[in-house]
Parts: sequence; structure tokens; C-alpha cells
Amino acid sequence: MIDVRTFDSLGGANHGWLDAKHHFSFADYHDPSRVHHGALRVWNDDTIAAGTGFPPHPHADMEIITYVREGAITHQDSLGNKGRTEAGDVQVMSAGTGIRHSEYNLENTTTKIFQIWIIPNKRGEGPAWGAKPFPKGDRSGKFVALASGFDGDTDALPIRTDARVLGATLKAGETAEYAIGADRKGYLVPSTGKVEVNGVALNTRDGAAIQDEAVIRVKALEDAELVLVDAA
Repeated sequence: MIDVRTFDSLGGANHGWLDAKHHFSFADYHDPSRVHHGALRVWNDDTIAAGTGFPPHPHADMEIITYVREGAITHQDSLGNKGRTEAGDVQVMSAGTGIRHSEYNLENTTTKIFQIWIIPNKRGEGPAWGAKPFPKGDRSGKFVALASGFDGDTDALPIRTDARVLGATLKAGETAEYAIGADRKGYLVPSTGKVEVNGVALNTRDGAAIQDEAVIRVKALEDAELVLVDAA
């Protein structure tokens, strides 16, 4: 089953410096049918104006994955970590027992990100942060794990949950498959391009909530950049 959540149907708010769209209930947006999808709790599509960003604020007990679509985001936290993550690359923050961080667009152009929150398997572990480049050419025509809680995904950033965040880039006419298993849930968003997911059309920044599908088969109708979460 594939439930398409068109970009126009998403919740959100425009704060001037931040234009936020929410695939799931978040902040002042609440839809009881869109609270979570398995362990996937938040998928925010944020557009951040140049020279602005999120001032220091706390998190706890959440795996927070940031996928940079355009521009770059600069992170700084209470552990002393600081880093700049560019378009196509990924950062992960395991909030654990508690952490404060800021995220600023220090560029002179707009930054666009997907911020994904996944519920961790357990509480009580210390916080952590990491970032890594993922060249788009390395995921051409296939899904590649960007962040993962599975031991075999040694090239992915580690997260403390039974889930994967994957990326793929497809040329128009190309197809990529991912065997998810019928007992798990997927959520797929094209960062760019138009695709078909198991025959169901999906436009740029639409969401597809997937369940009871053993295999996710994506055909690119246009050149496309994809982000997929596989969660319990």
C-alpha cells in the first residue's frame, strides 16, 4: 500500500527566515492521521534564508538526520562539535540523554534541507554527532545507505535505531529497487524529479508512505534525487 502525501497537502508555516513544510505532525501542525510512520516521527522540508538559522536549543531521545538538498548547514553543539554539511551530504545527531545545538545557514544563498527524526531503540545513552560526504555519483542508479542502525552498513553514519536512511540518484528512464520486507515501513521523497513508486506517480517533494510492500521499485520519469527511510 502506498499513501501519497502531495507537497501541497503538507502542514507547515512560513516564518520569513524559515519556510517549513511538515510531512508529519510537528509544532503547531497536527494531523492525527500523520503522527508517525513506524519509528519515523518527523520529516521536515525546510527552506532557510541566507544568514539565518536555528539558535541553540535542546533535544533528547531522538535520532536526527539532516540531508542537505541545496546550500550548506553549519552545526555547533554543547559537546564542542562543529561542522559544515554541504548539498547531498548528511549529518546525524543522536540526542540521547540530552544535547543543545544550533544550525545556521552561514552561506550567502538559500539552504534547503530534509530533517528526519527517528525514534531510538532505547534511552539512556550519551549524545553524539557526526557528518559525512556522500557523492551523488556513488549512488547513481541504486539506493545507498546514508545513515543506518544495522551493523552491516559500515559506510553509513551510525544511528541508534532499527532503521536506514538511503539515497539514490536516477536518470530519466532508470529504475532502482529496494527490498524492504513486508513487515517494515518505508517513506520516500524525491528531492528533485518525478518518479513512479510501484506504479504510483510521485512529484518533487511529495511523500510516499509505504507499507505491506516487499519491494520498493522506483522508476524515474525525470532525472531524480531520492531519499528513503526504511523503519520498523
